[in-house]
Amino acid sequence: MGYHHIALAVNGITEIVDVPSNMTLLSMLREKLGLTGTKNGCSAGECGACTVLLNGEPVNGCMVLAVECDGSEIVTVEGLAQAEHLDLIQETIIEEGGVQCGFCTPGMLISAKALLDRNPDPSDYEIRDALVGNLCRCTGYVRIISAVKKASYQKNKQAEPLVS
Repeated sequence: MGYHHIALAVNGITEIVDVPSNMTLLSMLREKLGLTGTKNGCSAGECGACTVLLNGEPVNGCMVLAVECDGSEIVTVEGLAQAEHLDLIQETIIEEGGVQCGFCTPGMLISAKALLDRNPDPSDYEIRDALVGNLCRCTGYVRIISAVKKASYQKNKQAEPLVS
């Protein structure tokens, strides 16, 4: 099996990694870079626990080969927070009680972040559609959807121009 020398930006940091041809993005993140926030749930692209942003789009890390990511930009759940500040979606999921066991949470956060980045005011249907690939056995989704709505509201409120 051959190894490949790849360079990519992960959470804003340039990484140069040697990976075998068959290593998934998920395995590379966890095993080579020590980013264990992204979870391995099913290894079949069905549960969404391994969702990361690949060039701004949510993908299942277990279904993408690491060699395919050469030159790409990856954002994991660890990359959402900036310095000491959680991302808005991280804050609202905590506030709304959308975390129970926490296993699905990284993928849910990444999928919600991608939705809010492309659509700052999603409808309930659009929120549900964006999260359809993320399975949760604990919360029943109500609080997660509420957290996305709250993040959308707060994001839009912050973006409103001040009237003088």
